Amino acid sequence: MNSATRVAKTHQRGIGVNLGQFLMLTTQVFFVGLVIGMERNVLPAMSQNFGVARGAFFFLASFVIAFGLVKGVLNFVAGGLSDRIGRKRVMLYGWLAGIPIPLLIFFAPNWWWIVAANIFLGINQAFTWTMTVTSQIDLADRHQRGLAVGINEAMGYVAVGLAGLVTGYLAVLYGPRWTLLGFGLLVILAALVLLLWMEDTLAWVHAEHAQNRQSPGASQPAQKAGLWATFVRVSFQDVTYRALCQGGVANKIADTLVWVLFPIFFRLHGLGVVRIGWITGVYAMVWGLFQLWTGHLGDRIGRKTPLVLGFALLAVGLMGTALVTFFWAWIATATVMGLGMALLYPNLIAAMSDVAPPLERGQILGTYRYWRDTGYAIGGVMLGLVAQWRNEVLPTIWLTAILVALSGLWIASAVQETNSISS
Repeated sequence: MNSATRVAKTHQRGIGVNLGQFLMLTTQVFFVGLVIGMERNVLPAMSQNFGVARGAFFFLASFVIAFGLVKGVLNFVAGGLSDRIGRKRVMLYGWLAGIPIPLLIFFAPNWWWIVAANIFLGINQAFTWTMTVTSQIDLADRHQRGLAVGINEAMGYVAVGLAGLVTGYLAVLYGPRWTLLGFGLLVILAALVLLLWMEDTLAWVHAEHAQNRQSPGASQPAQKAGLWATFVRVSFQDVTYRALCQGGVANKIADTLVWVLFPIFFRLHGLGVVRIGWITGVYAMVWGLFQLWTGHLGDRIGRKTPLVLGFALLAVGLMGTALVTFFWAWIATATVMGLGMALLYPNLIAAMSDVAPPLERGQILGTYRYWRDTGYAIGGVMLGLVAQWRNEVLPTIWLTAILVALSGLWIASAVQETNSISS
């Protein structure tokens, strides 16, 4: 038995045979979601406590613009870096970068400190969330990739919704600063302790590569492309990659709207921070929970149908939010939006994984996640400027609905089915 065969047998792929490590990664992404979720209700709704003037929509959006720019670039860096030094070490750097976030928010004399905190949040999220999903794909067998991504994103976004809801209640009792300080530090400490028991998944990547080379009819792989060459190919040259990347941008523009402007929109309609937390929390939790089903759905019936349906539902939910005017109707439209996100979100990254060579998976997914999360910055600039120009939030909701609908049409026309098992 040669060394490549021994590696492939020692590091078998499959969620079941790697259940312990897979569950640890699932817990890690739950912590990752809690960190970003703690901001999504409290900070925008209570931004005047940090010196943001009423109606200063673009200034308000600056904290998400900073987050998106940093997270987008570092998603790209993290993918290639993890292929070289390992997933676990990159994840450790991400959690260490998270420590200043609650401290900066607690001591913030003005909104610029919140912007600084979100630079660290961008580093934290890029290095931790990117590594959890990449590692779970590494462990999963080919026919389980959609399920692996679905579980990852489900736990992450359930945590986002729960954190927004819980911190909304706690902020009413203890104030936003003390709430985010205590909540944030406890989550980061727990994640660092759990990281001690995790294994790096690069060994599974090399085992998969060895297995692919030995399979009947396999050709010798070309030399691994450089980081810049991969970025250009994925971003601009390949039709499928390009369409999936723009889909990632569009869904993050929608999420930027929810994060930054939905709390302001609902507050202007007379809702308090707890009810706002319920609307944004339902959106995130439906998005999260349904990915347990929608990711695996893509494994069975293919990626394209869930993708196109997801973009359609997201656009419909956005339009519904603009048209209705009371709390329970907004809960309903948030549910539709969450279901749309659940359909499209795991299947975008699973589709990228379907066509990515194993040894290039980290940097290809890193490029996709660069564009997807730069969507936060694009959305922050665009939606912030539109809201500032019109001095209201409603036009930004309609604009986002149109962009999401057009993005779905792009994918419908340009992307062929990527899941060879279902096609």
